Amino acid sequence: MSAPKGEPVREFFSIGDVCELTELKPHVLRYWESQFRVLSPAKNRSGNRVYTRREVEFVLLVKQLLYTEKYTIEGAKQKLEEHRKSGGVRPAARRGLDTETVQLLEQDLKGILEILESND
Repeated sequence: MSAPKGEPVREFFSIGDVCELTELKPHVLRYWESQFRVLSPAKNRSGNRVYTRREVEFVLLVKQLLYTEKYTIEGAKQKLEEHRKSGGVRPAARRGLDTETVQLLEQDLKGILEILESND
């Protein structure tokens, strides 16, 4: 989630932005808000959700726990509580972001490889 050179770092994101960044549907984010008390984005004057960078990182951590590590909602809650007690929520969220980045890079590289192989 780093900004391209010359662009300011964004601190707030709409639900559409978060959906695009995390490849999740809005209803999934809204459901997770009801399940994970740490995920509670503020609402702007129009009543639209506004997520902070920290909340986006948290969403990526939850996604990693649920989709990659295959935890249930309850299991993910327990794992997050363990991270919270050890002071490791933020580092764990960063690792989730790193994992997501690696997976996206792998997908991109596979696509490039397919293009190269089809040109032979």
